[in-house]
Amino acid sequence: MTSSEAKLRTKSALDVSNDDLRRIAQLSTQMVSDYFNEVFERDVVARNYQDKIRNLPQADLAWEPVPLDQLIKECQTIFDLSRHNGHPRFFGYVASPSTPIGAYADLVASSLNANVTCWRSAPAGTEVEKLVVSWLGQLIGYDNSARGLLTSGGSMANLTALLVASRRKFGEASQKGLWNSGPPLTIYVSEEVHMSVPKASDILGFGREHVRMVACDDRARLIVPALRERIQVDLANGFRPFCVVASAGTVNTGAVDPLDEVAAIAREFDLWFHVDGAYGAPAALDPRKKHLFKGLERADSVSLDPHKWLYVPVDAGCLLFRDEATVRAAFNSEEADYIKVHGLSGDETFAFWDYGIELSRRFRALKVGFTLRYYGARQIAEAISGDIALAEYLAQVVDAADDFELLMPVELSICCFRYRPPGVEREEELDRLNEQILPIVQKGGQAYVSNAIVNGHFALRACITNFRTTKADIERTVEVIREAGKQVEKL
Repeated sequence: MTSSEAKLRTKSALDVSNDDLRRIAQLSTQMVSDYFNEVFERDVVARNYQDKIRNLPQADLAWEPVPLDQLIKECQTIFDLSRHNGHPRFFGYVASPSTPIGAYADLVASSLNANVTCWRSAPAGTEVEKLVVSWLGQLIGYDNSARGLLTSGGSMANLTALLVASRRKFGEASQKGLWNSGPPLTIYVSEEVHMSVPKASDILGFGREHVRMVACDDRARLIVPALRERIQVDLANGFRPFCVVASAGTVNTGAVDPLDEVAAIAREFDLWFHVDGAYGAPAALDPRKKHLFKGLERADSVSLDPHKWLYVPVDAGCLLFRDEATVRAAFNSEEADYIKVHGLSGDETFAFWDYGIELSRRFRALKVGFTLRYYGARQIAEAISGDIALAEYLAQVVDAADDFELLMPVELSICCFRYRPPGVEREEELDRLNEQILPIVQKGGQAYVSNAIVNGHFALRACITNFRTTKADIERTVEVIREAGKQVEKL
């Protein structure tokens, strides 16, 4: 823009001066920097945070400007009343902390505000996303030239995979909704499947009742002979199987299904083979665990969440696949006039709406790509291996204690155990005791674990996906749980 053009430019009501812009940047950056530096000094959650959040003042809609200093102060309050995924003793869910480079890359992406619908709308963003997807395929040992797209998370990736699987099997009939005029379509999963898969089946109209839950062994892994038997029974009864979903790391215990054997069953019965690796797939980077993922490379599609265990800010999910034509055919439809491509050819005609459900899409790839490149895949792999080693260390600490019990061997980075003081033997009493311990620990602010049902018993569950966690944090968490247990025993 020339100086004369700049003078003619009308100032918008939403423009800010250079001084104001510098002040916004300075205060915001300082607040974020301070947070990264001190997150380990905070409580995991503010004590009595539920009451404090309920007591926040309910301000009216602001019709006039609110001073920046007040907004920054309100942000500090939000920090103070949040649950801190980045705290080294947060083990509640599958939620890794954000790295600083990922957070600032997200700021850059938000500033650009690219809508990565297609190459025409966001040429740079589209090219970066295609590159990042291929890196993720390489990273987990799936396919060095994998195709795919980034999603809001594993739920959207799994939903998309089931949609593609049904249309691949039944083609035009599925696309026109005619699949429901015949026998029910069936999907096969383990009893430990993530809730997003039955939910996706329900959303797509197949129904939850036609998601076949296959029994698991004592390590919470799908039993392959039971899978074959269930498919054969359904075929004999006229049902229409179309997809089998295996877990590469369940969220309850971290179990990895026998992927290679499940892949063979899928091929035998001509079923789409989808692997839900939203949590666990990055563990393939650990040389000690790589054998668990044999067969992942045979999957038709794989879901993976960089925001779960690659230390990328939410939201950043991914669906990987190889057969681009099959996925594109699943989304083939008449386009609205305003999105039809004219005068472009080759890569310029690429559109993500041909491969997924979303139209408006954030520029998620920048934070994923920057995280992978700033640290390098080797350093990220070391962090993941470290998380797994710490989960194994927690299991050792539990095993060595006379008042704790390990309920499931550690496979990836999840440890399921319970407080079991001497003299308490009845299962019902142990379940009740640990149920009472859990909210005391969660509200105490010193550590955060969640729960799972393991072989019918209530378990305390620690999921370690945090590069800040140390052995001292593991030991302190066990002590916090022990203190809570003794508190409950006195009641």
